[in-house]
Amino acid sequence: MTGLRFRVSQPNLSASLPRTPFLARKPVARLRVPDARPRRSPFAPLTERCLFKQPTNSPKLPERDSVVSQSSGTSASPTPPKEDPGIQWGADLKKLGICVGVGALMWVAPVPEGITREAWQLLSIFLSTIVGIITTPLPLGAVAMMGLGAAMLTKTLTFAASFSAFATEIPWLIAIAYWIAGGFQKSGLGQRIAYMIVSVFGKTTLGLTYSLVFAEAFLSPAIPSVAARAGGIFFPLAKALCQACGSDPADGTEKKMGAYVMTTCFQTSCISSAMFITAMAANPLAVNLAFAAINYQISWGTWAIAGLVPGVMLLVLTPLLLYILYPPELKETPDAPKQAMKELDRLGPLSTDEKITAVALSITVGLWIFGSNFGINSVAAAIVGLSILLITGVVKWKECLNNNGAWDTLTWFAALIAMATYLNKFGFIPWLSSRVVEVVGGLGLSWQAALGLVSVIYFYSHYFFASGAAHIGAMYTAFLSVATACGAPAVVAALALGQLSDLMGCLTTYGIGSAPPYFGAGYVPQGDWLKLGFLMSLVYLSVWLGVGGAWWKVLGLW
Repeated sequence: MTGLRFRVSQPNLSASLPRTPFLARKPVARLRVPDARPRRSPFAPLTERCLFKQPTNSPKLPERDSVVSQSSGTSASPTPPKEDPGIQWGADLKKLGICVGVGALMWVAPVPEGITREAWQLLSIFLSTIVGIITTPLPLGAVAMMGLGAAMLTKTLTFAASFSAFATEIPWLIAIAYWIAGGFQKSGLGQRIAYMIVSVFGKTTLGLTYSLVFAEAFLSPAIPSVAARAGGIFFPLAKALCQACGSDPADGTEKKMGAYVMTTCFQTSCISSAMFITAMAANPLAVNLAFAAINYQISWGTWAIAGLVPGVMLLVLTPLLLYILYPPELKETPDAPKQAMKELDRLGPLSTDEKITAVALSITVGLWIFGSNFGINSVAAAIVGLSILLITGVVKWKECLNNNGAWDTLTWFAALIAMATYLNKFGFIPWLSSRVVEVVGGLGLSWQAALGLVSVIYFYSHYFFASGAAHIGAMYTAFLSVATACGAPAVVAALALGQLSDLMGCLTTYGIGSAPPYFGAGYVPQGDWLKLGFLMSLVYLSVWLGVGGAWWKVLGLW
Protein backbone atom coordinates (compact mmCIF):
# COMPACT_ATOMS: atom_id res chain seq x y z
CA MET A 1 0.00 0.00 0.00
CA THR A 2 3.06 2.34 0.18
CA GLY A 3 2.86 3.02 -3.53
CA LEU A 4 -0.69 4.47 -3.32
CA ARG A 5 -1.09 8.24 -3.52
CA PHE A 6 -4.30 10.17 -3.07
CA ARG A 7 -5.37 13.65 -3.77
CA VAL A 8 -8.13 14.79 -1.47
CA SER A 9 -9.76 16.96 -4.06
CA GLN A 10 -10.02 14.25 -6.69
CA PRO A 11 -9.48 10.71 -5.46
CA ASN A 12 -8.90 8.18 -8.19
CA LEU A 13 -8.20 4.66 -7.04
CA SER A 14 -8.82 2.84 -10.26
CA ALA A 15 -5.18 2.84 -11.21
CA SER A 16 -3.81 1.48 -7.97
CA LEU A 17 -6.61 -0.65 -6.41
CA PRO A 18 -7.56 -3.98 -7.99
CA ARG A 19 -11.00 -4.17 -9.55
CA THR A 20 -13.36 -6.08 -7.34
CA PRO A 21 -16.57 -6.95 -9.07
CA PHE A 22 -18.02 -8.38 -5.79
CA LEU A 23 -17.79 -4.99 -4.08
CA ALA A 24 -18.99 -3.15 -7.15
CA ARG A 25 -22.02 -5.34 -7.70
CA LYS A 26 -23.08 -6.74 -4.28
CA PRO A 27 -22.95 -4.32 -1.39
CA VAL A 28 -22.14 -5.92 1.94
CA ALA A 29 -23.94 -5.24 5.19
CA ARG A 30 -24.06 -1.61 6.20
CA LEU A 31 -22.08 -0.45 9.19
CA ARG A 32 -23.89 1.82 11.62
CA VAL A 33 -22.33 4.12 14.19
CA PRO A 34 -24.89 4.50 16.95
CA ASP A 35 -23.20 7.19 18.99
CA ALA A 36 -22.16 9.77 16.32
CA ARG A 37 -22.44 10.65 12.69
CA PRO A 38 -19.55 9.43 10.53
CA ARG A 39 -17.05 12.06 9.60
CA ARG A 40 -16.46 12.79 5.94
CA SER A 41 -13.18 11.30 4.82
CA PRO A 42 -11.15 11.41 1.63
CA PHE A 43 -12.90 8.13 0.74
CA ALA A 44 -16.35 9.72 0.87
CA PRO A 45 -17.10 9.47 -2.87
CA LEU A 46 -16.12 5.79 -2.84
CA THR A 47 -18.00 4.86 0.31
CA GLU A 48 -21.09 6.75 -0.74
CA ARG A 49 -20.99 4.94 -4.04
CA CYS A 50 -20.33 1.44 -2.71
CA LEU A 51 -19.99 0.14 0.83
CA PHE A 52 -21.59 2.41 3.38
CA LYS A 53 -24.32 4.19 1.55
CA GLN A 54 -27.60 3.73 3.39
CA PRO A 55 -30.93 3.29 1.65
CA THR A 56 -33.17 6.30 1.58
CA ASN A 57 -35.80 4.54 3.66
CA SER A 58 -33.47 3.47 6.47
CA PRO A 59 -33.84 5.08 9.87
CA LYS A 60 -31.70 8.11 10.53
CA LEU A 61 -28.80 7.81 12.89
CA PRO A 62 -29.37 9.42 16.25
CA GLU A 63 -27.98 12.85 16.74
CA ARG A 64 -24.98 13.21 19.06
CA ASP A 65 -26.82 15.62 21.32
CA SER A 66 -29.78 13.30 21.60
CA VAL A 67 -27.59 10.35 22.53
CA VAL A 68 -25.78 12.34 25.14
CA SER A 69 -28.96 13.69 26.66
CA GLN A 70 -30.53 10.22 26.86
CA SER A 71 -27.46 8.68 28.44
CA SER A 72 -27.08 11.50 30.96
CA GLY A 73 -30.77 11.63 31.80
CA THR A 74 -30.98 15.44 31.65
CA SER A 75 -33.81 15.61 29.10
CA ALA A 76 -35.62 12.23 29.48
CA SER A 77 -36.55 10.33 32.61
CA PRO A 78 -35.52 6.65 32.80
CA THR A 79 -38.21 3.96 32.36
CA PRO A 80 -39.23 2.65 35.79
CA PRO A 81 -38.62 -1.08 36.37
CA LYS A 82 -41.61 -3.41 36.10
CA GLU A 83 -43.28 -4.18 39.37
CA ASP A 84 -42.73 -7.79 40.54
CA PRO A 85 -46.20 -9.40 40.57
CA GLY A 86 -45.12 -12.01 43.12
CA ILE A 87 -46.12 -15.66 42.96
CA GLN A 88 -48.65 -16.46 40.26
CA TRP A 89 -50.30 -19.49 41.79
CA GLY A 90 -50.94 -22.27 39.30
CA ALA A 91 -53.11 -24.24 41.70
CA ASP A 92 -56.31 -23.59 43.60
CA LEU A 93 -54.75 -23.54 47.07
CA LYS A 94 -58.02 -24.16 48.89
CA LYS A 95 -58.76 -27.31 46.89
CA LEU A 96 -55.14 -28.42 47.12
CA GLY A 97 -55.28 -27.99 50.89
CA ILE A 98 -58.36 -30.23 51.04
CA CYS A 99 -56.53 -32.95 49.09
CA VAL A 100 -53.47 -32.79 51.32
CA GLY A 101 -55.65 -32.64 54.44
CA VAL A 102 -57.54 -35.81 53.51
CA GLY A 103 -54.31 -37.68 52.92
CA ALA A 104 -52.70 -36.35 56.11
CA LEU A 105 -55.67 -37.31 58.30
CA MET A 106 -55.68 -40.82 56.84
CA TRP A 107 -51.93 -41.07 57.27
CA VAL A 108 -51.94 -40.31 61.02
CA ALA A 109 -55.12 -42.29 61.78
CA PRO A 110 -54.69 -45.63 63.57
CA VAL A 111 -54.09 -48.51 61.17
CA PRO A 112 -56.94 -51.07 61.36
CA GLU A 113 -56.00 -54.54 62.44
CA GLY A 114 -55.12 -56.79 59.54
CA ILE A 115 -53.78 -54.01 57.28
CA THR A 116 -50.07 -53.42 56.80
CA ARG A 117 -48.62 -49.96 57.36
CA GLU A 118 -47.54 -49.60 53.73
CA ALA A 119 -51.04 -50.55 52.51
CA TRP A 120 -52.54 -47.87 54.79
CA GLN A 121 -50.04 -45.28 53.60
CA LEU A 122 -50.80 -46.05 49.96
CA LEU A 123 -54.53 -45.88 50.67
CA SER A 124 -53.99 -42.39 52.16
CA ILE A 125 -52.12 -41.22 49.06
CA PHE A 126 -54.63 -42.87 46.73
CA LEU A 127 -57.65 -41.24 48.41
CA SER A 128 -55.87 -37.88 48.44
CA THR A 129 -55.22 -38.26 44.70
CA ILE A 130 -58.84 -39.24 44.05
CA VAL A 131 -60.02 -36.12 45.89
CA GLY A 132 -57.64 -34.14 43.69
CA ILE A 133 -59.02 -35.81 40.56
CA ILE A 134 -62.52 -34.78 41.67
CA THR A 135 -61.79 -31.22 42.85
CA THR A 136 -59.05 -30.48 40.23
CA PRO A 137 -56.81 -27.97 42.05
CA LEU A 138 -54.45 -28.63 39.11
CA PRO A 139 -54.91 -30.42 35.79
CA LEU A 140 -55.56 -34.14 36.26
CA GLY A 141 -52.16 -35.24 34.99
CA ALA A 142 -50.41 -32.91 37.42
CA VAL A 143 -52.51 -34.20 40.33
CA ALA A 144 -51.67 -37.80 39.44
CA MET A 145 -47.94 -37.05 39.12
CA MET A 146 -47.97 -35.39 42.54
CA GLY A 147 -49.63 -38.52 43.93
CA LEU A 148 -46.90 -40.70 42.48
CA GLY A 149 -44.30 -38.29 43.81
CA ALA A 150 -45.76 -38.52 47.32
CA ALA A 151 -45.73 -42.32 47.09
CA MET A 152 -42.03 -42.31 46.17
CA LEU A 153 -41.01 -39.60 48.65
CA THR A 154 -42.57 -41.55 51.51
CA LYS A 155 -40.98 -44.75 50.17
CA THR A 156 -44.42 -46.31 49.94
CA LEU A 157 -43.76 -47.23 46.31
CA THR A 158 -40.54 -47.60 44.38
CA PHE A 159 -40.00 -45.83 41.09
CA ALA A 160 -40.61 -49.08 39.20
CA ALA A 161 -43.88 -49.68 41.05
CA SER A 162 -45.07 -46.08 40.65
CA PHE A 163 -44.63 -46.11 36.88
CA SER A 164 -45.44 -49.78 36.30
CA ALA A 165 -48.83 -49.03 34.71
CA PHE A 166 -47.16 -46.98 31.97
CA ALA A 167 -46.08 -50.35 30.58
CA THR A 168 -49.64 -51.68 30.48
CA GLU A 169 -51.92 -51.81 27.47
CA ILE A 170 -54.97 -49.68 28.24
CA PRO A 171 -53.37 -46.24 28.87
CA TRP A 172 -51.40 -46.41 25.62
CA LEU A 173 -54.39 -47.70 23.69
CA ILE A 174 -56.36 -44.65 24.83
CA ALA A 175 -53.54 -42.26 23.87
CA ILE A 176 -53.13 -43.83 20.41
CA ALA A 177 -56.90 -43.66 19.94
CA TYR A 178 -56.65 -39.90 20.53
CA TRP A 179 -54.02 -39.60 17.79
CA ILE A 180 -56.00 -41.72 15.33
CA ALA A 181 -59.05 -39.60 16.13
CA GLY A 182 -56.97 -36.58 15.12
CA GLY A 183 -56.58 -38.05 11.65
CA PHE A 184 -60.27 -38.89 11.58
CA GLN A 185 -61.05 -35.22 12.15
CA LYS A 186 -58.25 -33.66 10.11
CA SER A 187 -58.87 -35.69 6.96
CA GLY A 188 -62.53 -34.71 6.91
CA LEU A 189 -63.76 -38.31 7.06
CA GLY A 190 -65.31 -37.80 10.48
CA GLN A 191 -67.19 -34.76 9.26
CA ARG A 192 -68.43 -36.62 6.18
CA ILE A 193 -69.71 -39.61 8.21
CA ALA A 194 -71.31 -37.24 10.72
CA TYR A 195 -73.20 -35.47 7.93
CA MET A 196 -74.32 -38.83 6.55
CA ILE A 197 -75.75 -39.78 9.96
CA VAL A 198 -77.41 -36.38 10.32
CA SER A 199 -78.96 -36.73 6.86
CA VAL A 200 -80.72 -39.93 7.98
CA PHE A 201 -81.41 -39.45 11.71
CA GLY A 202 -80.85 -35.73 12.13
CA LYS A 203 -84.34 -34.39 12.78
CA THR A 204 -83.82 -34.74 16.55
CA THR A 205 -80.83 -34.92 18.89
CA LEU A 206 -82.38 -38.02 20.46
CA GLY A 207 -82.51 -39.76 17.09
CA LEU A 208 -78.88 -38.98 16.39
CA THR A 209 -77.88 -40.33 19.79
CA TYR A 210 -79.81 -43.58 19.38
CA SER A 211 -78.08 -44.17 16.04
CA LEU A 212 -74.68 -43.99 17.77
CA VAL A 213 -75.80 -46.08 20.76
CA PHE A 214 -77.09 -49.03 18.76
CA ALA A 215 -74.24 -48.91 16.24
CA GLU A 216 -71.78 -49.24 19.14
CA ALA A 217 -73.81 -52.07 20.70
CA PHE A 218 -73.92 -53.85 17.34
CA LEU A 219 -70.11 -53.83 17.07
CA SER A 220 -69.45 -54.60 20.75
CA PRO A 221 -69.33 -58.43 20.53
CA ALA A 222 -66.79 -58.20 17.71
CA ILE A 223 -64.34 -55.77 19.35
CA PRO A 224 -63.19 -57.10 22.73
CA SER A 225 -61.73 -53.81 23.95
CA VAL A 226 -64.10 -51.09 25.08
CA ALA A 227 -61.22 -48.60 25.01
CA ALA A 228 -60.56 -49.40 21.35
CA ARG A 229 -64.24 -49.46 20.45
CA ALA A 230 -65.06 -46.18 22.17
CA GLY A 231 -61.83 -44.26 21.77
CA GLY A 232 -60.90 -45.41 18.29
CA ILE A 233 -64.29 -45.50 16.56
CA PHE A 234 -67.26 -43.94 18.30
CA PHE A 235 -65.66 -41.13 20.28
CA PRO A 236 -64.19 -39.41 17.18
CA LEU A 237 -67.48 -40.00 15.36
CA ALA A 238 -69.53 -38.52 18.22
CA LYS A 239 -67.19 -35.55 18.45
CA ALA A 240 -67.42 -34.88 14.71
CA LEU A 241 -71.19 -35.14 14.91
CA CYS A 242 -71.38 -32.60 17.75
CA GLN A 243 -69.08 -30.17 15.96
CA ALA A 244 -71.07 -30.53 12.76
CA CYS A 245 -74.15 -29.47 14.73
CA GLY A 246 -72.36 -26.45 16.22
CA SER A 247 -71.56 -27.84 19.67
CA ASP A 248 -67.93 -27.40 20.73
CA PRO A 249 -66.45 -26.66 24.19
CA ALA A 250 -63.88 -24.42 22.51
CA ASP A 251 -66.56 -21.82 21.84
CA GLY A 252 -68.71 -22.43 24.91
CA THR A 253 -71.47 -24.38 23.17
CA GLU A 254 -70.82 -27.77 24.80
CA LYS A 255 -74.31 -28.00 26.31
CA LYS A 256 -76.01 -27.28 23.00
CA MET A 257 -75.73 -30.98 22.18
CA GLY A 258 -72.29 -32.41 22.95
CA ALA A 259 -72.58 -32.78 26.73
CA TYR A 260 -75.66 -34.96 26.36
CA VAL A 261 -74.25 -37.02 23.47
CA MET A 262 -70.88 -37.68 25.14
CA THR A 263 -72.49 -38.67 28.45
CA THR A 264 -74.97 -40.99 26.76
CA CYS A 265 -72.39 -42.66 24.51
CA PHE A 266 -70.14 -43.29 27.50
CA GLN A 267 -72.89 -44.68 29.73
CA THR A 268 -74.21 -47.01 27.06
CA SER A 269 -70.69 -48.30 26.32
CA CYS A 270 -70.75 -49.79 29.83
CA ILE A 271 -74.08 -51.48 29.06
CA SER A 272 -72.95 -53.00 25.76
CA SER A 273 -69.75 -54.22 27.44
CA ALA A 274 -71.86 -56.16 29.96
CA MET A 275 -73.99 -57.89 27.32
CA PHE A 276 -71.34 -60.12 25.72
CA ILE A 277 -68.30 -62.00 26.94
CA THR A 278 -66.30 -60.66 24.01
CA ALA A 279 -67.37 -57.02 24.47
CA MET A 280 -64.92 -56.37 27.31
CA ALA A 281 -61.39 -57.69 27.76
CA ALA A 282 -61.94 -58.50 31.45
CA ASN A 283 -65.08 -60.62 30.93
CA PRO A 284 -63.21 -63.85 30.10
CA LEU A 285 -61.34 -63.45 33.41
CA ALA A 286 -64.68 -63.50 35.28
CA VAL A 287 -65.70 -66.61 33.33
CA ASN A 288 -62.45 -68.38 34.27
CA LEU A 289 -62.73 -67.42 37.94
CA ALA A 290 -66.36 -68.58 38.02
CA PHE A 291 -65.35 -71.96 36.62
CA ALA A 292 -62.67 -72.30 39.28
CA ALA A 293 -65.10 -71.33 42.07
CA ILE A 294 -68.33 -73.14 41.11
CA ASN A 295 -67.11 -75.65 38.50
CA TYR A 296 -69.47 -74.31 35.83
CA GLN A 297 -68.33 -73.07 32.42
CA ILE A 298 -70.36 -70.02 31.34
CA SER A 299 -70.66 -70.18 27.55
CA TRP A 300 -70.80 -67.19 25.20
CA GLY A 301 -74.44 -67.94 24.48
CA THR A 302 -75.43 -68.25 28.15
CA TRP A 303 -73.85 -64.90 28.97
CA ALA A 304 -75.42 -63.20 25.92
CA ILE A 305 -78.94 -64.57 26.50
CA ALA A 306 -78.77 -63.69 30.21
CA GLY A 307 -77.78 -60.10 29.38
CA LEU A 308 -80.13 -59.64 26.42
CA VAL A 309 -83.31 -58.41 28.14
CA PRO A 310 -81.78 -56.15 30.83
CA GLY A 311 -79.18 -54.91 28.33
CA VAL A 312 -81.60 -53.94 25.57
CA MET A 313 -83.94 -52.36 28.13
CA LEU A 314 -81.12 -50.16 29.43
CA LEU A 315 -79.93 -49.26 25.93
CA VAL A 316 -83.42 -47.91 25.29
CA LEU A 317 -83.95 -46.28 28.70
CA THR A 318 -80.55 -44.61 29.21
CA PRO A 319 -80.74 -42.04 26.37
CA LEU A 320 -84.29 -41.16 27.45
CA LEU A 321 -83.40 -40.76 31.12
CA LEU A 322 -80.34 -38.65 30.36
CA TYR A 323 -82.46 -36.59 27.99
CA ILE A 324 -84.48 -35.66 31.09
CA LEU A 325 -81.65 -35.47 33.63
CA TYR A 326 -79.10 -33.75 31.37
CA PRO A 327 -81.07 -32.32 28.45
CA PRO A 328 -79.40 -30.84 25.37
CA GLU A 329 -80.23 -27.25 24.47
CA LEU A 330 -80.78 -28.29 20.85
CA LYS A 331 -83.61 -30.84 20.68
CA GLU A 332 -85.41 -30.43 17.37
CA THR A 333 -83.53 -29.95 14.10
CA PRO A 334 -86.10 -30.47 11.32
CA ASP A 335 -83.94 -28.78 8.68
CA ALA A 336 -80.75 -30.60 9.67
CA PRO A 337 -81.08 -33.47 7.15
CA LYS A 338 -81.42 -31.07 4.22
CA GLN A 339 -78.50 -28.98 5.45
CA ALA A 340 -76.43 -32.12 5.88
CA MET A 341 -77.14 -33.17 2.30
CA LYS A 342 -76.02 -29.75 1.09
CA GLU A 343 -72.79 -30.08 3.09
CA LEU A 344 -72.17 -33.52 1.61
CA ASP A 345 -72.62 -32.08 -1.89
CA ARG A 346 -70.19 -29.31 -0.99
CA LEU A 347 -67.60 -31.82 0.24
CA GLY A 348 -67.71 -33.62 -3.09
CA PRO A 349 -66.07 -37.02 -3.62
CA LEU A 350 -63.76 -38.61 -1.07
CA SER A 351 -60.37 -36.92 -0.88
CA THR A 352 -57.11 -38.85 -0.86
CA ASP A 353 -56.65 -38.24 2.88
CA GLU A 354 -60.16 -39.51 3.58
CA LYS A 355 -59.51 -42.69 1.60
CA ILE A 356 -56.23 -43.27 3.44
CA THR A 357 -57.92 -42.71 6.81
CA ALA A 358 -60.75 -45.10 5.90
CA VAL A 359 -58.24 -47.79 4.94
CA ALA A 360 -56.22 -47.25 8.13
CA LEU A 361 -59.33 -47.47 10.34
CA SER A 362 -60.59 -50.55 8.48
CA ILE A 363 -57.30 -52.36 8.99
CA THR A 364 -57.20 -51.35 12.67
CA VAL A 365 -60.77 -52.49 13.35
CA GLY A 366 -60.12 -55.72 11.47
CA LEU A 367 -57.10 -56.40 13.68
CA TRP A 368 -59.10 -55.55 16.80
CA ILE A 369 -61.69 -58.14 15.77
CA PHE A 370 -59.48 -60.94 14.44
CA GLY A 371 -56.00 -60.04 15.68
CA SER A 372 -56.26 -62.11 18.88
CA ASN A 373 -56.36 -65.24 16.69
CA PHE A 374 -52.84 -64.36 15.57
CA GLY A 375 -51.52 -63.06 18.88
CA ILE A 376 -51.86 -59.37 17.91
CA ASN A 377 -52.92 -57.22 20.85
CA SER A 378 -55.06 -54.09 20.67
CA VAL A 379 -52.16 -51.65 21.02
CA ALA A 380 -50.22 -53.27 18.18
CA ALA A 381 -53.35 -53.07 16.02
CA ALA A 382 -53.78 -49.38 16.84
CA ILE A 383 -50.12 -48.67 16.04
CA VAL A 384 -50.60 -50.20 12.58
CA GLY A 385 -53.40 -47.72 11.84
CA LEU A 386 -51.46 -44.81 13.30
CA SER A 387 -48.36 -45.74 11.31
CA ILE A 388 -50.33 -45.64 8.05
CA LEU A 389 -51.58 -42.14 8.91
CA LEU A 390 -48.07 -40.95 9.85
CA ILE A 391 -46.33 -42.42 6.80
CA THR A 392 -48.85 -40.94 4.39
CA GLY A 393 -48.75 -37.54 6.10
CA VAL A 394 -52.42 -37.49 7.12
CA VAL A 395 -51.22 -37.06 10.70
CA LYS A 396 -47.93 -35.42 11.69
CA TRP A 397 -45.94 -36.67 14.67
CA LYS A 398 -45.71 -33.10 15.91
CA GLU A 399 -49.52 -33.05 16.06
CA CYS A 400 -49.42 -36.17 18.23
CA LEU A 401 -46.88 -34.53 20.52
CA ASN A 402 -49.05 -31.43 20.77
CA ASN A 403 -52.18 -33.43 21.65
CA ASN A 404 -52.29 -32.41 25.31
CA GLY A 405 -55.44 -34.38 26.02
CA ALA A 406 -53.80 -37.66 25.01
CA TRP A 407 -50.72 -37.17 27.18
CA ASP A 408 -52.70 -35.85 30.14
CA THR A 409 -55.07 -38.82 30.02
CA LEU A 410 -52.21 -41.28 29.64
CA THR A 411 -50.55 -39.79 32.72
CA TRP A 412 -53.42 -39.70 35.19
CA PHE A 413 -54.99 -42.97 34.08
CA ALA A 414 -51.72 -44.90 34.34
CA ALA A 415 -50.96 -43.36 37.73
CA LEU A 416 -54.31 -44.44 39.16
CA ILE A 417 -53.95 -47.94 37.73
CA ALA A 418 -50.54 -48.28 39.40
CA MET A 419 -51.79 -47.17 42.83
CA ALA A 420 -54.93 -49.33 42.63
CA THR A 421 -52.85 -52.35 41.59
CA TYR A 422 -50.54 -52.00 44.56
CA LEU A 423 -53.44 -51.53 46.96
CA ASN A 424 -54.33 -55.09 46.00
CA LYS A 425 -50.73 -56.34 46.19
CA PHE A 426 -50.23 -54.76 49.61
CA GLY A 427 -53.30 -56.62 50.94
CA PHE A 428 -55.88 -53.86 51.37
CA ILE A 429 -58.38 -55.21 48.80
CA PRO A 430 -58.25 -58.81 50.14
CA TRP A 431 -58.71 -57.41 53.67
CA LEU A 432 -61.74 -55.40 52.56
CA SER A 433 -63.22 -58.44 50.80
CA SER A 434 -62.85 -60.64 53.85
CA ARG A 435 -64.53 -58.04 56.10
CA VAL A 436 -67.50 -57.84 53.72
CA VAL A 437 -67.78 -61.64 53.61
CA GLU A 438 -67.84 -61.80 57.42
CA VAL A 439 -70.47 -59.07 57.77
CA VAL A 440 -72.85 -60.28 55.05
CA GLY A 441 -72.48 -63.92 56.02
CA GLY A 442 -73.41 -63.17 59.62
CA LEU A 443 -76.63 -61.27 58.85
CA GLY A 444 -78.75 -64.35 58.18
CA LEU A 445 -80.36 -62.88 55.07
CA SER A 446 -82.29 -64.73 52.38
CA TRP A 447 -80.23 -65.54 49.35
CA GLN A 448 -81.97 -62.86 47.28
CA ALA A 449 -81.21 -60.16 49.86
CA ALA A 450 -77.68 -61.46 50.40
CA LEU A 451 -76.97 -61.46 46.63
CA GLY A 452 -78.39 -57.95 46.35
CA LEU A 453 -76.24 -56.65 49.21
CA VAL A 454 -73.11 -58.38 47.94
CA SER A 455 -73.74 -56.98 44.47
CA VAL A 456 -74.19 -53.42 45.75
CA ILE A 457 -71.01 -53.52 47.84
CA TYR A 458 -69.10 -55.09 44.97
CA PHE A 459 -70.45 -52.44 42.57
CA TYR A 460 -69.58 -49.35 44.60
CA SER A 461 -66.18 -50.63 45.69
CA HIS A 462 -65.21 -49.82 42.10
CA TYR A 463 -64.46 -46.28 43.25
CA PHE A 464 -61.16 -47.79 44.45
CA PHE A 465 -60.29 -49.27 41.05
CA ALA A 466 -59.08 -47.86 37.74
CA SER A 467 -59.46 -51.16 35.90
CA GLY A 468 -62.26 -53.67 35.57
CA ALA A 469 -59.77 -56.51 35.27
CA ALA A 470 -58.06 -55.47 38.53
CA HIS A 471 -61.41 -55.33 40.31
CA ILE A 472 -62.47 -58.74 39.05
CA GLY A 473 -59.13 -60.29 39.91
CA ALA A 474 -59.16 -58.85 43.43
CA MET A 475 -62.77 -59.29 44.56
CA TYR A 476 -64.84 -61.45 42.20
CA THR A 477 -64.02 -64.86 43.70
CA ALA A 478 -64.50 -63.73 47.31
CA PHE A 479 -67.87 -62.10 46.65
CA LEU A 480 -69.06 -65.02 44.53
CA SER A 481 -68.15 -67.36 47.38
CA VAL A 482 -70.10 -65.41 50.00
CA ALA A 483 -73.15 -65.16 47.71
CA THR A 484 -73.22 -68.90 47.10
CA ALA A 485 -72.58 -69.56 50.80
CA CYS A 486 -75.74 -67.54 51.56
CA GLY A 487 -77.73 -69.83 49.25
CA ALA A 488 -77.71 -67.89 45.97
CA PRO A 489 -77.78 -70.10 42.84
CA ALA A 490 -74.18 -70.33 41.71
CA VAL A 491 -74.79 -69.53 38.01
CA VAL A 492 -77.03 -66.57 38.84
CA ALA A 493 -74.47 -65.13 41.25
CA ALA A 494 -71.62 -65.67 38.77
CA LEU A 495 -73.52 -63.97 35.92
CA ALA A 496 -74.75 -61.10 38.08
CA LEU A 497 -71.31 -60.23 39.46
CA GLY A 498 -69.63 -60.75 36.08
CA GLN A 499 -71.98 -58.46 34.17
CA LEU A 500 -72.06 -55.84 36.93
CA SER A 501 -68.25 -55.73 36.62
CA ASP A 502 -68.80 -53.83 33.36
CA LEU A 503 -71.73 -51.68 34.43
CA MET A 504 -69.88 -50.32 37.45
CA GLY A 505 -67.52 -48.51 35.09
CA CYS A 506 -70.25 -45.85 34.81
CA LEU A 507 -69.31 -44.34 38.19
CA THR A 508 -66.10 -42.42 37.51
CA THR A 509 -63.85 -40.87 34.91
CA TYR A 510 -61.26 -43.62 35.42
CA GLY A 511 -63.18 -46.86 36.07
CA ILE A 512 -63.36 -48.22 32.51
CA GLY A 513 -61.42 -47.74 29.29
CA SER A 514 -64.16 -45.78 27.53
CA ALA A 515 -64.30 -43.06 30.20
CA PRO A 516 -61.08 -41.09 29.53
CA PRO A 517 -61.76 -40.30 25.84
CA TYR A 518 -65.33 -39.11 26.37
CA PHE A 519 -64.49 -37.18 29.53
CA GLY A 520 -61.28 -35.76 28.07
CA ALA A 521 -63.21 -34.13 25.21
CA GLY A 522 -64.16 -31.36 27.65
CA TYR A 523 -67.93 -31.41 27.10
CA VAL A 524 -68.91 -32.57 30.59
CA PRO A 525 -67.65 -31.06 33.89
CA GLN A 526 -66.33 -33.63 36.33
CA GLY A 527 -68.98 -32.84 38.93
CA ASP A 528 -71.77 -33.54 36.42
CA TRP A 529 -69.99 -36.70 35.28
CA LEU A 530 -69.79 -38.16 38.80
CA LYS A 531 -73.32 -37.13 39.75
CA LEU A 532 -74.85 -38.62 36.61
CA GLY A 533 -72.74 -41.74 36.99
CA PHE A 534 -74.10 -42.34 40.48
CA LEU A 535 -77.70 -41.68 39.45
CA MET A 536 -77.45 -44.03 36.48
CA SER A 537 -75.83 -46.69 38.65
CA LEU A 538 -79.05 -46.86 40.71
CA VAL A 539 -81.00 -47.49 37.51
CA TYR A 540 -78.54 -50.14 36.31
CA LEU A 541 -78.60 -52.07 39.57
CA SER A 542 -82.41 -51.98 39.73
CA VAL A 543 -82.88 -53.18 36.15
CA TRP A 544 -80.09 -55.75 36.06
CA LEU A 545 -80.94 -57.39 39.38
CA GLY A 546 -84.73 -56.83 39.18
CA VAL A 547 -85.71 -57.30 35.54
CA GLY A 548 -82.63 -59.42 34.91
CA GLY A 549 -83.40 -61.64 37.90
CA ALA A 550 -86.94 -62.24 36.61
CA TRP A 551 -85.56 -62.98 33.13
CA TRP A 552 -83.11 -65.49 34.59
CA LYS A 553 -86.06 -67.17 36.32
CA VAL A 554 -87.77 -67.50 32.92
CA LEU A 555 -84.57 -69.02 31.52
CA GLY A 556 -84.56 -71.59 34.34
CA LEU A 557 -81.29 -70.43 35.89
CA TRP A 558 -82.90 -70.53 39.33
